[in-house]
Amino acid sequence: MALDYEESKTKIVEKLTKKAKTKSKFYFSDLAKILEAKPREAKKVVNKLVEEQVLELWSSGSTSMYGLKGIGKQASAEQED
Repeated sequence: MALDYEESKTKIVEKLTKKAKTKSKFYFSDLAKILEAKPREAKKVVNKLVEEQVLELWSSGSTSMYGLKGIGKQASAEQED
C-alpha cells in the first residue's frame, strides 16, 4: 500500500514541530515510525520532502539525520559562511 504523500507530509511536519523545542534532528527510523511505514515507502516520502525543502538532510559523514528546514542549531551555523 502506497502512502498518501500529503497526509504523510502533514504527519511528519506536525510531529517534528511539536518536538522542535527539545530535538531538531531525527534519524530516518524515527520518521519511518511516525509514518508507520516500511523503510522503502517511508524513504520515498522523506526524499520528496527533502527535495521540496520541507526537510533538510544533515550528515556527519557516518550518521545521517533529518530536520525541519530552518530549525535547530545547524541552520544558524550554516548561515554564517
